[in-house]
Amino acid sequence: MSAEASVGSISADSSQSAACRDTDEHGNRGLLGSKYVKLNVGGSLHYTTVQTLSKEESMLRSICDGGTEVTIDSEGWVVLDRCGRHFGLVLNFLRDGSVPLPDDHKEMDEILKEAQYYRVQGLVQQCLSAMQKQKDVFETVCRIPMITSAKEEQKMIATCRKPVVKLQNNRGNNKYSYTSNSDDNLLKNIELFDKLVLRFNGRVLFVKDVLGDEICCWSFYGEGRKIAEVCCTSIVYATEKKQTKVEFPEARIFEETLNILIYENNRGSGLHLLDSKGSGSSLGAGQSEEEGATGGERRVRRIHVRRHIMHDERGHGQQTVYKD
Repeated sequence: MSAEASVGSISADSSQSAACRDTDEHGNRGLLGSKYVKLNVGGSLHYTTVQTLSKEESMLRSICDGGTEVTIDSEGWVVLDRCGRHFGLVLNFLRDGSVPLPDDHKEMDEILKEAQYYRVQGLVQQCLSAMQKQKDVFETVCRIPMITSAKEEQKMIATCRKPVVKLQNNRGNNKYSYTSNSDDNLLKNIELFDKLVLRFNGRVLFVKDVLGDEICCWSFYGEGRKIAEVCCTSIVYATEKKQTKVEFPEARIFEETLNILIYENNRGSGLHLLDSKGSGSSLGAGQSEEEGATGGERRVRRIHVRRHIMHDERGHGQQTVYKD
């Protein structure tokens, strides 16, 4: 190769290297000297100022200062390989210092990840605070499962680590008319259930059953098995027709709810509220107790109101005859 050709080749290489250096220097300089910035974030186009991007110590400020290398296309758009769905919200936070955040937990999590990626710590803290508030509100809400099948009920009770109180309320199962006070007593049972839910929220799982056979019956479970049952309905045999009577044994229901707390956090293992003869708290007037299976199985306290009541036809003020 001649000396002239060699010199020409070196000159061309030097020119190409100089051009590359100019391009690199332009890329490394970032956005110094610019006032407005065009951003292409995953195909989402945004137009803002260097002043806005530099408000917080973040990756976006680093892009403006040249500390972070960026790709600028032929039309002058700064290309960021990131989903642009929430980038407008990031810009609005830099402009205003705060932004309204969505209630949806999934969207909130997406915004948090974008804020962490761009290292906008103010937005990160706002997202974390909002998520904590949502968590606190969620934990204070009382959620009452509604049983839809016997299989679901068995699974729910067997897998629950808390004591369980179930109110079976099936008004449509009644074949007869109600006595005068039954409607009020049925409502009182439901109101008591709501009060107990609020009082023992987080400690006891309360469930409702509107598919069972009983009109109004309370069941109490611990460690996956039934401990006690309080049935609030009875049949009244009047002179002309049968009637359904609903009782409101408030003290008994509250007592059984307190008793079931011994099974909280598995503390009830090996404990018995009843002795081998089934003796326990005394029954009130007009109640009877039916014990569960004998032998090695633990007994279930079943408390029922008096099942059969017959009024004689004698005049007012005369004695009423009760038959069990």
